[in-house]
Amino acid sequence: MTFSTMLAQLGAGMLKSMGIFFWTVVLSLPLGLFVSFGRMSKNSVIRNIVKIYISVMRGTPLMLQLMIVYYGPGLLWEGNSVSRLSAVLIAFSVNYAAYFSEIYRGGIESIPRGQYEAGQVLGMTKKQVFFNVILLQVVKRIVPPLGNEMMTLVKDT
Repeated sequence: MTFSTMLAQLGAGMLKSMGIFFWTVVLSLPLGLFVSFGRMSKNSVIRNIVKIYISVMRGTPLMLQLMIVYYGPGLLWEGNSVSRLSAVLIAFSVNYAAYFSEIYRGGIESIPRGQYEAGQVLGMTKKQVFFNVILLQVVKRIVPPLGNEMMTLVKDT
């Protein structure tokens, strides 16, 4: 094998890894926000289901999750399996959504109650308070842990 052939293969692998990273971020960031809202829900059934999902995703190795997503459908429904790339994207997105949801939840819950009350005193609706007051403060607080999780995702891909 020549040096140029090795460089070409390494380049192709790097592009594939970058694609996996990109699509995992695109899929898991919004899913994580949705999961965090479920985790903070007033409905105890939804909250407990999401809590179990987060515990399972964060408590099992990513490699095991990859194996379950790739081999699971073929074992359950003979012959039906997902492609390797689809299995990777599903497993990474679902796994990282659990981590991102805890970052979002921690950021949202770290905002003092007085910020909600201040927005309501100004005559804002709950939606306006969340998007115009709370979310802006949350973004500032969650950027460092999201950056750490992104570095871990780069290493995992």
